[in-house]
Amino acid sequence: MIKQMKYFQAVVRCQSFTEAAEECFISQSAMSQQIQALEHELGVKLLNRENRKISLTPAGEYFYRKSMVLLADFERLCNETVRIANKDRAELRIGYLKCYSGQEFRLAVAEFSEKYPDVSVQIINGTHEELYEALRDGGVDLILSDQRRAFSDEYTNFILATSECYIEIAARNPIASLECVEIDDLKNIPCILVASPEQQETEQRYYREIVGIQGDFQFAENLEDARLLVIGGNGFMPVEGGKNEPSFAPALSRLLLTRRGNPIKRTYCAFWKADNSGYYIEDFADMLKSRFLEGRKE
Repeated sequence: MIKQMKYFQAVVRCQSFTEAAEECFISQSAMSQQIQALEHELGVKLLNRENRKISLTPAGEYFYRKSMVLLADFERLCNETVRIANKDRAELRIGYLKCYSGQEFRLAVAEFSEKYPDVSVQIINGTHEELYEALRDGGVDLILSDQRRAFSDEYTNFILATSECYIEIAARNPIASLECVEIDDLKNIPCILVASPEQQETEQRYYREIVGIQGDFQFAENLEDARLLVIGGNGFMPVEGGKNEPSFAPALSRLLLTRRGNPIKRTYCAFWKADNSGYYIEDFADMLKSRFLEGRKE
């Protein structure tokens, strides 16, 4: 049946038994026989053949659409089965935001590594744009990032959580005594972002135009350097990862970021290519989702 479905799809795609036969490296008569055998097995007519033109019957239209999905799933099943069998070659490549400071990602990686000790886990970090490029170019299998683009059908857009935005600021700053801070009240304090030189302009544009931060910007290559700048009184830093206590406490304080009294929110997602879905990817995404849900209960 699988082979017959592939032949059927080729005929529909080529709109010709002759061209479909050439594409599948069989004779035209064999192609016709295979389609007839498929229709006989199903007990329905899939194709109309009139004056050398081919069209789908209503049943054929339904079968064609569903068979495309079925064969895609079948190919992923076969590929993932081979990957699991070849444990020495199995790997999961994951990317996450440079400025992400929550525990969810680390806990999910630890859980996955314990469950699949034979799977090699490769991890990179980057800005939103750097991670998107790595995913698009095949450099990673899955990324943890925030949603800045409209969801695309090319990717699985797995929503993890929508959470409030926070900033970190030096504990000695008078603002640190507040529970929350209005974004407009930060316009005279430099904003410190984690970004490579190539991504600084993109990150600054996002935080200025989308988030609404209007002051000056400074940049650090990594999260630790950015926090040292904050501790030194050089500015504040927007952080990913919710309200959990910063690792540099008590030198730092974490405050809820608001606009006109309402918390500014951000949606976190796991993204992977729709045609690269697999057992390890989906299982890790589920672990990550569970960690986010646990964090929201605390």
